[in-house]
Amino acid sequence: MNLGTRIFTLLNGRVVGRDGAGNTYYEDRKERPGTHRRRWVDYVGEPEATKVPAEWHAWLHYTIDAPIAEDGKRAWQKPHLANATGTATSYSDRP
Repeated sequence: MNLGTRIFTLLNGRVVGRDGAGNTYYEDRKERPGTHRRRWVDYVGEPEATKVPAEWHAWLHYTIDAPIAEDGKRAWQKPHLANATGTATSYSDRP
C-alpha cells in the first residue's frame, strides 16, 4: 500500500476482515449519500487482483452485503490459488 492509500485508510477505513492469505479488506466508515460505501483491499506482498478469493471478490463488487464466513464453505470447495502464469509454479509441459 502506498503512503497516500495508507493515510486514507487510517483516516477513513474500517477493517471488515481478512482472508486466508492475509489480505485485509476495508470499507468507508461513513455512509456516502446516494451511493455505496467504498470498499478496498490491502494486499500482502505484491498487489495482484487474482489473490482475492471469490467470496471477497463478491463483497468488493457489491454482489453480497457481507463476506462469506470461512465455515460457510462446502467440503468440495478447493482453497483459492492466485494466478501463477509466468511464474515458476505455473503449468509447464513436462515429459
